[in-house]
Amino acid sequence: MTNESEVQAPPSPTTRRPYSRIALAVLGLAIIVALTGVMAGLGPRTGLWDFRTGFQILRWAAFGGIAVAILSVIALLVARPGGPRRGFTAAVVSLAIGLLAFGLPWQQSRIANSVPLIHDITTDTENPPEFVAVAPLRADAPNPIAYEGEEIARQQREGYPDLRPVLLELPMDRAFQRALDAAEAQGWDIIDANPQEGRIEATDRTFWFGFYDDVVIRLTPVNARTVVDIRSKSRVGLSDVGANARRIRGYIDDLEG
Repeated sequence: MTNESEVQAPPSPTTRRPYSRIALAVLGLAIIVALTGVMAGLGPRTGLWDFRTGFQILRWAAFGGIAVAILSVIALLVARPGGPRRGFTAAVVSLAIGLLAFGLPWQQSRIANSVPLIHDITTDTENPPEFVAVAPLRADAPNPIAYEGEEIARQQREGYPDLRPVLLELPMDRAFQRALDAAEAQGWDIIDANPQEGRIEATDRTFWFGFYDDVVIRLTPVNARTVVDIRSKSRVGLSDVGANARRIRGYIDDLEG
């Protein structure tokens, strides 16, 4: 028989490893950094502050992300499995948040340095489609509505040599409906759709900071076919970080798909 003294009692909660204070502190800091990064974009989107302030807040969040990542490594060592303290999972979560808080702005900065410093992209740089219905919406926009000439065109040709007009094997009426369907599929806010003039105008808004960008699509009949040109232009900012070119490519993929 087993002696009563040999029966081991279940461990008391008081014998459990104490939680690592540094793991808890770093997790709290990581949450603050994450919220700061989110607010950097929500501020301009909701009108609490302008995008320049948002960029500055995002920069602070990125530096905070570096600090969180470094402290998270220390917390991982302190709260490692089998160690004297708990909190390993919290340290892992903190490390992930820190890396994201730094990595996302760094990735955007890397993209910005790899694309032309322009914000007006079109498939026809010699005779770009003109904004008409959208013009009143851009009345107070820092970026002028007019195309800014050969220097912009040269940079686009060097940076985005793949952007060309689209030739649809469709008559004008069918091509216009297809172009409109593709624009609606992008989730854009359609401002005007004028089949008589072969023009579609729309507005799109970026996900994070909520920047407004405007799009105009021009359709030109050529015998039984139709040439489609697209132009996408930001209302603010010197560089669009490639957003307008990506928007045009996405639209062309839907149009030709």
